[in-house]
Amino acid sequence: MIKFTVEDQDGNRQDIEAPDDMGFSLMEILKASEYPVLATCGGMALCATCHVEILEGKDGLGHATDIELDQLENLPEYFPTSRLACQIRIEDILDGAVLRLRGEDVV
Repeated sequence: MIKFTVEDQDGNRQDIEAPDDMGFSLMEILKASEYPVLATCGGMALCATCHVEILEGKDGLGHATDIELDQLENLPEYFPTSRLACQIRIEDILDGAVLRLRGEDVV
């Protein structure tokens, strides 16, 4: 199991545990944990409604792909540590990370 922390739009933090052996994306875990992530493109890196900012643990996640960067760079708020949750797999490198929900369409 991988454990990481999610900060919502109101600044509330919650620890999440997720299996690292099933190939889930961070977006899928956020939705399953009932966070209001729209993910209208279904995880294809086309809508950026699963935008997150990695507050801690970004070094292990690697760099965003060109497709991911194309979406992120068009957002009203884009940070050097911005990522799309649909493009991050639940694996050891996410363990201990802290992330903030940033999707512009999060309700």
